[in-house]
Amino acid sequence: MIQHTSAPVAVTAQNWGWRHAGRSRFAVRGVDLDIEPGERILLLGASGAGKSTLLSALAGVLGNDDEGEQEGTLLLDGGSPASRRGRAGLVLQDPDSQVVLARVGDEVAFGAENLSVPRADIWKRVHRALDDVGLDVPLDRSTSALSGGQKQRLALASVLAMQPGLLLLDEPTANLDPQGVIDVRNAVVRVLDRVPATLVVVEHRVEVWAGVVDRVVVLASDGGILADGTPEEVLGKEAARCSLAEAGVWVPGRKPAVEGPVPGAGGEVLLSSANLAVARTKRGPEVLAGVDVEFRAASALSIVGPNGAGKSTLALTLAGLLKPRRGEVMAGAPLARGAGPDPSKWRSAELVQRIGTVFQEPEHQFLTSTVADELEFGPRRVAREPEASFRPRIEGLAERLRLDHLRAANPFTLSGGEKRRLSVATMLATSPDILVLDEPTFGQDAGTWAELVGLLRELVSGGGCVVSVTHDTDFTEALGNRVLDVGAIVDTRRDTP
Repeated sequence: MIQHTSAPVAVTAQNWGWRHAGRSRFAVRGVDLDIEPGERILLLGASGAGKSTLLSALAGVLGNDDEGEQEGTLLLDGGSPASRRGRAGLVLQDPDSQVVLARVGDEVAFGAENLSVPRADIWKRVHRALDDVGLDVPLDRSTSALSGGQKQRLALASVLAMQPGLLLLDEPTANLDPQGVIDVRNAVVRVLDRVPATLVVVEHRVEVWAGVVDRVVVLASDGGILADGTPEEVLGKEAARCSLAEAGVWVPGRKPAVEGPVPGAGGEVLLSSANLAVARTKRGPEVLAGVDVEFRAASALSIVGPNGAGKSTLALTLAGLLKPRRGEVMAGAPLARGAGPDPSKWRSAELVQRIGTVFQEPEHQFLTSTVADELEFGPRRVAREPEASFRPRIEGLAERLRLDHLRAANPFTLSGGEKRRLSVATMLATSPDILVLDEPTFGQDAGTWAELVGLLRELVSGGGCVVSVTHDTDFTEALGNRVLDVGAIVDTRRDTP
């Protein structure tokens, strides 16, 4: 039976661990942890250390014995998480996978309805939760019409409306613009001040939450707890003693060293747009217009701007996956040869070898049941390369992006950071001239972030073009990117009387 009270939850873990079915290694192991009711915990650790697995276990949604093996004990208020469902609210790493209903208002109300909250109270909670997270859209707005950042706010609002006793947040600000990050963090604090609950939040960029949590817990990659204490203790003296930076933790004030040359101004034009207008759907409204941009060989470009401004839609249109609403996208001579000037008319095999796209949600591009097959899919079936040609390339990518030990794993069971690196690797495997990435550094620890940036630097120095939709200013700086700020674009054609 679902239970729901507003009292904060106590958490106890004793030598707890979990191994996914079909995997030889435990996703997380040896966790000993006591969290007092109402404590606010920042949970850190390297990509793949088991942070998301622990949150799913606390929410009671990790699975049964058929889906994996558990050892030790994990308790919420003295009972199993499965028996306490409804006491915990989880915001997943991928908000798109959390959306259930077609309209925004119904989505926010859904959790509270399932907890049998009185109808009159539900809609008060819905309005307040949407206000708290700053999602200013009509209640009947289609959830599929929201941007990735807006869906992130929606997922958080849906959980806040439940008023859980244990609030679990998995990278809740990863795809938000800088102001949105502050807004969402402040919204969580306001709600916890109003309706007290225990908080466990996973976030790689620790400075966002360090000032509002009571305690920082760091999971070790090989099991157990690497550090546990106040933010001052863990991120100060403990950071040096435990070598948190070397373990992949983003320690405030320390930037990871990146290898490889910083890209320059670029060479010949590979792709350009003229007075381009874009829309998310065929009949939907324009979300951005008046875009004139060039993609050049041996260069990098960051597409930045506020959430909902059309960055992802623009990237998909420039990559040939959406048709322009008006204006045009034109391939330069090196790309157009043998395929024509309009990328939206290219066949799949022509497109993937010229423009590779990494979606904001990695799962949307996985096609096989193992990491190894996923890496081989493009070169083998689309580019139709001989194995002797692509094998060294994909083995190098797997090693560089720390995926080599996961070759037999199902891509859908990877951590969020591992999924992101796999999605990048699958596109790099086909050696495209242009690589378009949507939030490429999502879910990365300091070490994998540096490795990814170094790999992209090498791609650019070899003559490729990297285009990134990103809110990560460190990433933009490290790649030496040119910047296209969609928030500053004015469609002069529509503004003319």
